[in-house]
Amino acid sequence: MSTYPAPAQRSALSTQHAVELSVVIPAYNEAAVIGDTVARVAAYLEASGNHELIVVDDGSRDATASTVQAFAAEHPCVRLVSNPGNRGKGYAIRNGVLHARGEYVLYTDADLVYPIEGAAPFLAALRAGADVAIGSRSHAGTLFALHPRHFSYIYQRYLVGRAYIAVVNWLLHLGVTDTQCGFKAFRGAVARDVFARLCLDDFAFDVEALYVARARGYRLVELPVYFLYLGEQSSVELVQDSFRMLRDLWRIRAHGRAGLYTRDEVPAEALEALPPLEVEP
Repeated sequence: MSTYPAPAQRSALSTQHAVELSVVIPAYNEAAVIGDTVARVAAYLEASGNHELIVVDDGSRDATASTVQAFAAEHPCVRLVSNPGNRGKGYAIRNGVLHARGEYVLYTDADLVYPIEGAAPFLAALRAGADVAIGSRSHAGTLFALHPRHFSYIYQRYLVGRAYIAVVNWLLHLGVTDTQCGFKAFRGAVARDVFARLCLDDFAFDVEALYVARARGYRLVELPVYFLYLGEQSSVELVQDSFRMLRDLWRIRAHGRAGLYTRDEVPAEALEALPPLEVEP
């Protein structure tokens, strides 16, 4: 028997101390940057409104967790959530989203290649009626900042990304220009509904989330981002992981055709994959 709360109970737990914005950041062995990242995001959130920052430690073997814990002790808006070992970025973000209490939920990367200050137009889009606002590196208004020596690498990633999104739209009919940009915002209720249904733990979780959002009739908009590339290699291996992600696209399509994502209740296949919630007093 599953020890996880039922979907309705999970929703109640997530919203019992409602805040305006929850920012979720997954982190795996990010000790080199997580201190600066948490400080910058917390300062942004503390400047206005009742917000929270949730850092999800994905089984790090360095000082990531202790760094966040130390900062959280002095800043009540910061919380650390720990995965049961290294489970993958998709699992980490799902865990963070399902702990989020915000009216809006935004997730981004631990290195802040998409600066947190860019959140304002995403929140504005949600307040104007969108259910999901996603960053697109292919948007005409997107700006890139990088050293010329990185042009060839970024261009290689761009070409692979264009091929991948073409396959995504062919198989799944998402009608978007970028699924993998790590800067996405949701209305809180929508985020909890969508992420409670996800089954994938790896990088294709972004596609699965957008597919579920489309399948459930949520309104989606794409917005430009500011992409600050500092020269770090992506954790995605372009060839090997592309094949894995293509395999996952077929899984998403099969789940969709089976009606897995549109049932009124969260299906058992997804529920069993969810981490247990921390119940706060």
